[in-house]
Amino acid sequence: PAWLRRLCGQLLSERLMRPSGVQAVVRGVMEGTGAGGAGAEAAAVDWRKCDTVAKILASCPQQCLSLENYYRLVCPQILDLLHIQDKLTARQFQRVATTTLLTMAKEHPQLAEKHLLQPLLAPLRRCSEA
Repeated sequence: PAWLRRLCGQLLSERLMRPSGVQAVVRGVMEGTGAGGAGAEAAAVDWRKCDTVAKILASCPQQCLSLENYYRLVCPQILDLLHIQDKLTARQFQRVATTTLLTMAKEHPQLAEKHLLQPLLAPLRRCSEA
């Protein structure tokens, strides 16, 4: 029903914008993916889940006051997905993070540059300036 879809969307949006919310949502959706069969079908399901989560993360929820505010809250959390230590989890989280980054860069290049690319490339920029 529409009311349930709206409520789930609202709860998901609220969770994403909390500290560690992105990681919690990604963990919840990706739970169990990749742990079993390593066949082509399992890999395809894994990729589809990663793409779906990335699309969700790249979309600014209706409840958010501004796109800038959403990027400010969510982008650092997306970058944090690149630093997960567990190898299986890291691979999935990195897929989600890179797909989200690409999607955000296509849809809103200036905001993605400010909140994703500049922080991501800051260490390289510091090394090249030294």
